[in-house]
Amino acid sequence: MKLSLNHVLVASVAGSLVLGGVLVLASPDDGRPARPALGPSGRAMAAVGAGRPAALPDLTALIGEREAHLRAHPGDGHSWAVLGSAYVARGERTADFRYYPKADKALRTSLKAMPGRNPEALTGLAALANVRHDYRAARGFAERAAHQAPKRWTVYPALIDAYCGLGDIKAADKALDKLKALGPRSAVKVRAGWFYRDRGWREDADSALSSAVALAGTPAERAAASYRVGEMAWERGEPKVALRHYAAALDADPDHHASLAGRGRALAALGRTSEALHAYRSALTRQPMPQYALELGELYQSLKLLPAARAQYDVLRTRVREESAGGVNDQRVLGLYEADHGDAEVAVQRLTAEYAVHRNPETADALGWALHRAGEGERGLKLVTKAIKKGPRSALFAYHRGEIERQLGRYGAARRHLGEALLINP
Repeated sequence: MKLSLNHVLVASVAGSLVLGGVLVLASPDDGRPARPALGPSGRAMAAVGAGRPAALPDLTALIGEREAHLRAHPGDGHSWAVLGSAYVARGERTADFRYYPKADKALRTSLKAMPGRNPEALTGLAALANVRHDYRAARGFAERAAHQAPKRWTVYPALIDAYCGLGDIKAADKALDKLKALGPRSAVKVRAGWFYRDRGWREDADSALSSAVALAGTPAERAAASYRVGEMAWERGEPKVALRHYAAALDADPDHHASLAGRGRALAALGRTSEALHAYRSALTRQPMPQYALELGELYQSLKLLPAARAQYDVLRTRVREESAGGVNDQRVLGLYEADHGDAEVAVQRLTAEYAVHRNPETADALGWALHRAGEGERGLKLVTKAIKKGPRSALFAYHRGEIERQLGRYGAARRHLGEALLINP
């Protein structure tokens, strides 16, 4: 069976990468789906060959199968690329940063084994850089992969993520056009929907993401798309609708841990705090993201449970330190924490350095807010205004702008933008 699977990998599959935290392999150039093998790793290969998310248990089985194969065949460059990309997907799905150095080693081993043309490994390295929030490196790897294989659709999601992380919307738009021309409809709809959301085109985003749910061919794919629809509902102030979509995601794939944090967010908005706390704690246990620790800490703080809040902020700081050992850049979430709960001057230092590298709307807003908290409202207002012009239609961005304007004595503008924040998400 290992020989059969390896034959599928080398002879039938054009490349591999991680798409939104999901391992995918390109289908054969003639459009035929990759030949499935039996067992969990075979199911993973069947899913990824068609550009679909792989279930976490099947992904784990695929990692084990490739590791065993490579112990016997260490010169197999294709398998090193598959293994490295699987490590990235596994690391992101579980927030286990220990997989990232392993992924880096596997993907670079693939490049050494196949130094001439290896878009599979390059795309995997781009995906790894994206999940580490190193968008400059991601852009470099993805552009090299696209140059080597311009017709390989699986290159372009990683390229879109990199360009968005750098705030280069025009380049991301061009990469999306390439994906639309080359990729399968389900993958295109998910990627296009979130890109439209980032541009503030909510109707287009809702339409694309709803289509992605309908087109989903596997439970894992349906979970990923349902989660995105839930996020859109949450962002427009519909927590009950969001809850339904998060529940659909978890019904399809119980390992979709991001939907647990989404449930926590929506339940808190509905005043169901006991359930919200349980959902957040479950999300943190299964996928210990610093962002979840920040949100849970702020929920505790809103309930006047200050010792519990401080404990979560300690978890956040510890987690950021640990993840940095795996090469993960969490400066934005750490800066947001410092701005609201720690040292605003430290927040400005962190976020200024981050914005110098990654000039996306989210970082611009975070730095603008930190500057305001540090007493530099005029400078902060310019950055928050820039974030609103270039980013998604965000209640948080509008709130930050209105609050800064209120502190500066611009009460008319403050009323307008605080009202807009409530209109976007009550």
